Amino acid sequence: MRARRTRAGGGAPWGAALAALVLCVLVTQGAHAADRVRIEGGLYRPLYRRPVRGTARDTVLKRTVAVTVASFELDRRPVTNGEYLEFVRAHPAWRRSRVSRLFADESYLRHWLSDLDPGPRAPERSPVVHVSWFAARAYAAAHGGRLPTVAEWELAAAADETRKDASRDPRFLSRVREWYSRPAAAVLPAVGQGVPNAWGVEDMHGLVWEWTLDFNSALVSGESRADASLERSLYCGAGASGAADFADYAAFMRFAYRASLEARYTTAQLGFRTARSLPVGEGATP
Repeated sequence: MRARRTRAGGGAPWGAALAALVLCVLVTQGAHAADRVRIEGGLYRPLYRRPVRGTARDTVLKRTVAVTVASFELDRRPVTNGEYLEFVRAHPAWRRSRVSRLFADESYLRHWLSDLDPGPRAPERSPVVHVSWFAARAYAAAHGGRLPTVAEWELAAAADETRKDASRDPRFLSRVREWYSRPAAAVLPAVGQGVPNAWGVEDMHGLVWEWTLDFNSALVSGESRADASLERSLYCGAGASGAADFADYAAFMRFAYRASLEARYTTAQLGFRTARSLPVGEGATP
């Protein structure tokens, strides 16, 4: 009888700890979700024209194939060092000393002082960098989301401060190019210092590059013969011949940067933000 009371008494703290952990996770997810904004669905015109089958047998044509993007939610700002610190505290497998080299290269969080101390080179409110695609995806999943697709990211990034689509405005495109031409800072500034775009999203350009869910699929058309032809067209700068918009040089830069990445890579200028799909009942297009 005494042993049964001891076991029952000993189980109470474990139950309380489990309940506290579940509550902590739910509160964290809720707080993160509150800082996402809704992006209405629309059409995204990819940078590159896609090879499609022609009317004649064995012919391939290059055409701009618009991508339908359903409504979704996107983080207002990139994930910060402070936010990522809370993630690695709760998920020790993603700490710098423990992460598998299958999921992150040797530069993973290299600018942090230690596993749980970002230090002066990684201020709490600055965007976290030196994180891999695997790590960013794990963070997003832990917060009830995912990484945005290229189409979603580009749709949101096409907005300026007053218009949800400024992708045809030469002044906006020139400003984005200027942002990309600035030298990288040794210590990144805090997020949220600029003016939000028309969606209410901040820091889409000029602070850090960002991981996308399908970063390595920009050239996949789904048709093997067409894919082979497209791959050959990239050599010696010939890839520009397939571009749908020659004026958007910043999009060329983003495309080239994404194409250079592998999922385990980490760099000093590559961060991320999370997204969330909307169920049809919340207004997402089917």
